[in-house]
Amino acid sequence: MTTSREITMFGAEWCRDCRRTKAQLDELGVAYTYVDLEADPAAADVAKEISGRTNIPVVVYPDATHHVEPSNADVEAKLRELSLI
Repeated sequence: MTTSREITMFGAEWCRDCRRTKAQLDELGVAYTYVDLEADPAAADVAKEISGRTNIPVVVYPDATHHVEPSNADVEAKLRELSLI
């Protein structure tokens, strides 16, 4: 997998939306890097810098766009747009 197709997800285990989005990516077989904000609190600043918000999850796509608290439909549509599924 090349970095140009890399997805990064910032989230936390206590966050229901994070668990849902993570499960969706797993079910779709999409490779991604998960940044656990509980294990790496400094990464919360990175996520906030990307999104301009403190809401999670933040999903960053290979085209440098991102979603904050996306619905499953939003994630799926973006993955299809990028030909990742």
